[in-house]
Parts: sequence; structure tokens; C-alpha cells
Amino acid sequence: MGCKYFGTDGVRGRANQHPMTAEMALKIGAAAGHYFRRFSDRTHRVVIGKDTRRSGYMFENALTAGLTSTGMEVLLLGPVPTPAVGLLTPSMRADFGIMISASHNAYERLIDEGVALNDADSIGRAQRIDDGMYRYVERAKSSFPSGMRLNGMKVVVDCANGAAYRAAPEVLWELGADVIPVGVSPNGRNINDNCGSTHPQTAAETVVAHGADLAICLDGDADRIILVDENGQVADGDQLMGLMAAGWAAEGRLAGNALVATVMSNLGLERFLNSLGITLERTAVGDRYVVERMRQGGFNLGGEQSGHIVMTDYSTTGDGLMAGLQFLAEMVRSGKKASELANTFIPVPQLLKNVRYQAGQTPLEISAVQASITNAEAQLDGKGRLLIRKSGTEPLIRVMAECEDAALLEETVDTVVASVEKATR
Repeated sequence: MGCKYFGTDGVRGRANQHPMTAEMALKIGAAAGHYFRRFSDRTHRVVIGKDTRRSGYMFENALTAGLTSTGMEVLLLGPVPTPAVGLLTPSMRADFGIMISASHNAYERLIDEGVALNDADSIGRAQRIDDGMYRYVERAKSSFPSGMRLNGMKVVVDCANGAAYRAAPEVLWELGADVIPVGVSPNGRNINDNCGSTHPQTAAETVVAHGADLAICLDGDADRIILVDENGQVADGDQLMGLMAAGWAAEGRLAGNALVATVMSNLGLERFLNSLGITLERTAVGDRYVVERMRQGGFNLGGEQSGHIVMTDYSTTGDGLMAGLQFLAEMVRSGKKASELANTFIPVPQLLKNVRYQAGQTPLEISAVQASITNAEAQLDGKGRLLIRKSGTEPLIRVMAECEDAALLEETVDTVVASVEKATR
């Protein structure tokens, strides 16, 4: 059996260290190209986008070499948001798309087995697509209500020195906003460096300093959003999903009258939705699982607390900018400030602690740990909830609990953590 290279969201790791090497990218490209070309003799295409990391040049070239060696036609978009790849893959009649960023997917088993490369007469070619970003800009604008404008609104947009550093300010400006751009000077190394959705403090300070109406904070590949209101207060994906689900349900356009979110979404969100007769469908952590459940159930809204918001009416992936436009549209419609709309529900206090374990250890299978978890669940019964899970990317056991009783919350988490730590010694 071959090695496992793909985690929850693709192949991850530090550039130039296994498996994130040019050699591995070439193998992945060849494996993916062989897999898709084996079905027919017709022309096969792949769309490749990337963020602004310097390593993107290396991986883009290596993937292109692997793909063209099997006869694939490669369309290179350059730095674009992840949702742009999702948009342009079907638009350009491509078989699949690859985003060089936090993740990229390809067929797995063939990486170890190797593939037969095409002869010289049937090698593929690569073509640079110069207008990919502008195609995405127009698609993003089309998700905003027709005839509505952002005139008079002052919007900070923090692009994390990432893939949306040109597209996001352009969209907001074309819709009429007074745009204050942050994190729009990528140098190949500063992506997500004290900016963007993982560090919203920079945007919060900018909002207050400029008297802006809000800030939209994106991550490096722009599929995630964190909002900052006019007072500099941060709102996560749960608050935005709660606002959108309630609004869409009231308009009769929330498919299945349900929101799809992961087990990490706050219990307060679930209670709020249930009070409106809306179901919260929970999945494992990872936006891929959210999308899978949405497809299975025919739902059109889902996402993660971390800010991945998936709206299948507009996009095939999480799209931070389009989600931000939905929030802005509600501000215009309602005349309310961001601080009013970004506090849809009162969150239940959450506490998350991680325990590292060594390779080969299975702490969750130890009877003492299982007994500790069972006891904690009994203590929280009717008062909150407990979630224990392995990280999909690191050797960590994540212990998370929710409860209004702060003392009980800390006690239950610390007790389980202690039992896991003892099992890993």
C-alpha cells in the first residue's frame, strides 16, 4: 500500500521538505495527468492558480512539467484566490483545477506506482491566462444585489499580502466603496504576516484610525473571511453564517432550511438557528466535508467557524470576498451598523486545549482516557458539549468543550487533558 500524502485539505508541509518538494509536485502532476487522460483521446485541461508565496514559482513549474509530460494542456492563472480556480475550472472546460497554497488535490495511488509518460509528439503545453483575475472580479461583483451600491461606505480590506491583493480592492472599489487596502504588498515571504484573517488586529486598528464602517479580512488564498466592526471588534464565521442563514431563510432561499457547519461551530449558533426553525447539519472539521454534505443534502449554505463560507449559489468553494459582499449587502438593506449585524447570537463560552503525542501512540484507545471522557460528557449533559478529536495535520489531540458555567468548563477540559497527557508519557 502506498504512502498517504493527502490530509484533510491536500498535501501540506514546509517548502523543500518532504513531501513539499519540486520532485513530489512533478510526480503529483504526472499522476493526476495520467489519471484524467486515461479516459479518452480528447484534449484534457487543468487550471492552476497560486497565492503569493515564493515557493509558488517552484511548485507551479514542477506541476506543469508533470502534467504536460502526460499530455495535459495547462492553463496558468498566476496569483488568484482559490475560489477563482473553482470558478474558472468549469468555465474553461478543464477537467480539474489545482490551487498552490494551503492545499492541492491530485490522484494519490499513482504517485508511488509511477506512470508512463507520453512520447514527444503528444506532450502537452502550458498557456498563461492573463485575464483570470478580471474574470473572477466580474463573478464576485455578480454575487452582489443588482442595482445596489456601496457609495458612502468606507471599507478596510486586508488581503493578507495574498492571492486577492488585487482582486478584492478592485471589486469593492467598482461597487462604489471608499476602499482602504491593507496587506496588498506581497513580496513572496510576507503572506499572512501580521495581517489577514489570522491576525485581524491590524485591520481592527486601521478601522478605528480611519473611522471605517468595517473591515473584511481575508487569508492568503482568500477562501476565508473574518469581519471587524466599526468599533474594532472581531466577528468569526459563525456569526456571519448565522446572519446569512437567518436572512436567507426569511427570504425563502435557504435550501433545505438548513446550514451546514462543522463540529467546531458554537453551540450558541445551533440554538439560535433552532429558535428560527433552521437545522444545523454538523460535519467533521474541514471545508471539504462541509461541501460534501452540502452536495449530498442539496444545501446551499455552509462553512466553518474559522471563516470558510461556502455559498453554492455563487461559488464552488469557500469565498471570503463574496461572503463579505453578502454582509455589506445586508448593511445597505437594513441601514444597520456592522456591530449590530455581527452579533447575531450570544456564543456559548468555548475552551480548546491541545495535547501532543508521539508517533505510534493511541491515547484515545486507553481505557483511563475513555473513562475520563465519559465522565466529562456526563458532567456536561444538558449544560454544554464536549468534543475530542485528532488533528488532521499534526500529532495532536484536540480537547474542546462548551458550557456557560466557566468553572465547570475549565474543570472538564483540564481533567480530560490530564488523562490524555498521562497516557502519552
